[in-house]
Amino acid sequence: MSTSIIVTGAGGRMGSTICRMAQEDPALTLAAVVERPERLASLDVWKCPAGSDADAVFAQVPGGVVVDFTSPEASMANARAAAKAGVSHVIGTTGLTAEQKAELAELAKTARIFWAPNMSIGVNVLLKILPQLVQQLGEQYDLEMVELHHNRKKDSPSGTALRLAECLAEARGWNLPDVANYHREGIIGERPKDEIGIQTIRGGDVVGVHTVYAMGPGERIEITHQAHSRENFAQGALRAAKWLPQQQPGKLYSMLDML
Repeated sequence: MSTSIIVTGAGGRMGSTICRMAQEDPALTLAAVVERPERLASLDVWKCPAGSDADAVFAQVPGGVVVDFTSPEASMANARAAAKAGVSHVIGTTGLTAEQKAELAELAKTARIFWAPNMSIGVNVLLKILPQLVQQLGEQYDLEMVELHHNRKKDSPSGTALRLAECLAEARGWNLPDVANYHREGIIGERPKDEIGIQTIRGGDVVGVHTVYAMGPGERIEITHQAHSRENFAQGALRAAKWLPQQQPGKLYSMLDML
């Protein structure tokens, strides 16, 4: 049985990639697309219903799954509309605030919602193995991270970098806001032991590169994840879209739940 997919932000780079891949997958049906009114004409290529009113579009696809890589504000509005319409909602949007995440968790008590700041299988496997690495290396090893993305990315650090940093902090028993350092300049003194540096680089059309450093006495470990194309994230999101309708509401699902 085919899963009906509704793509929000379908005129964007991620949205158009998801639309194309959904149409190429025999287990999926691209049932509808959502975009701002001024961009609707560009969606004719998908040959499916299109609209700018999420409430109206979602209501037309009962049992459908919304796939959403838009903006924090748009994703939250879409989450409310999806919960109201009774459709499932897969969110890959980054830059959500703590308050927005809390609202998603509240909505997920009665609606099927899946949120992951990175839909890559590889990144989510890293989230499982990094705590073991950090714990076995011990506190002598300094933890740092560098993330690199294209010049049109709006949030910094990336959602993936923040989630990886949270993972490192949790492995040390730290609270990330207390130990994160996003900027160094001038005479800053010695590096504190209770610190995780997270540095940002922006340029060109880089899809996404994250490198975690563990630096100790006489050696350094570097673990790098490179996303070669947006298809990597789209594939993970569409996999989640097939999985989510089989789950029960009651929690905010993530990639680790699916894996």
